[in-house]
Amino acid sequence: MMQHPFIFSDEPRYRIARHLTFWFSWWLFQGFLYAFVAIYSATAYLIRLPTSLAESFIFLWAHIFLSYSLMYFVVPRYLLKQKYITTALWVIVLFFLTAAISSILAVTLVESVRDWIMGENYVGPPRTKSLNIFLSLLAGLRGAITIGGLATAIKLMKYWYMKEQRNLQLQKENVAAQMQLLKAQIHPHFLFNTLNNIYSYTQNTSAVASKLVMGLSDMLRYMLYECNQPLVPLSKELAMLKDYITLETIRYDNKLEVNVELPENVERMYIAPLLLLPFVENCFKHGASNMLEQPWISLTIQLQERMLSMKLVNGKSDHEASGTNSRGIGIVNVQTRLQLLYPGKHDLVITDDDHVFVVDLKVELERKRMPPVNVSITPTFTHA
Repeated sequence: MMQHPFIFSDEPRYRIARHLTFWFSWWLFQGFLYAFVAIYSATAYLIRLPTSLAESFIFLWAHIFLSYSLMYFVVPRYLLKQKYITTALWVIVLFFLTAAISSILAVTLVESVRDWIMGENYVGPPRTKSLNIFLSLLAGLRGAITIGGLATAIKLMKYWYMKEQRNLQLQKENVAAQMQLLKAQIHPHFLFNTLNNIYSYTQNTSAVASKLVMGLSDMLRYMLYECNQPLVPLSKELAMLKDYITLETIRYDNKLEVNVELPENVERMYIAPLLLLPFVENCFKHGASNMLEQPWISLTIQLQERMLSMKLVNGKSDHEASGTNSRGIGIVNVQTRLQLLYPGKHDLVITDDDHVFVVDLKVELERKRMPPVNVSITPTFTHA
């Protein structure tokens, strides 16, 4: 459960209460502060206070405009993406727009409200119309810059705090996954040597068994020696998917109808390891394996710029209950990984009907330069 939900939770009830509290506090602070303009006496302060609160409320809208423009437009689109020159230009533009809004409010509302509340009881230095507009403009813009800077600082602190918490959670998830792997892992050298021996025996006796062993070896090598990195080349992830589907197709003795479409040009694209496999594995486990006649699976993966789109559809038997496919632990785990690894950069829609199970996934991938080649010794699988 999230600590301090009033501060960090994105639930509507907390967000609305948090923002209302913030602006209500700022309105009172501004109102009581600028009432000191007429502090010739306690009586003068009390006379000035209602007008100051009214003026503060009017200029509050200019403050809100600048603050939300900075927090939800400039910061996420430019500052966090390290586009500093564009950030500076937008800040200057927003300052001018805020000044314009303050001037309009001063001309249309502030003077009328001041005359309506105070009338002949105005307390303060004599003012001309131009001076009133100028001072109102300064008050609105100065307050907007102050609260806009404060709101932006709070937004950035919250962003970095949430990012740090997400990194800590990822580290915990990674440690837990490594522990599970260590518990179930056979020594790699023994495993690959054993597979090598089985491959040698089956090559001359059973071509199907030989192909199964070789495909299994490639998958295990990928999982053991390449999936310990936060990102892996998309080409290797897709190759592993093809190997898995090939193994399952052979296991079904080619009675399974499989349609697979994969992108070809995936150079320099990187993805979190084993992110797509649980969905495909789930289709075989809960879909094809339970269909007595004509099992089928359709997998289409497309890549446009950095956006990967996957549509995975499998048929279901009539007696299988809806929701069975989507309740597997593999699906739950991959949903958690997507939330942790690709926050705001993915869209997952799962449709579990009576006869079909559909997964629509979109993920914004990373594009990198080709990493330097690391020379390392790993067990090889000899094709005897």
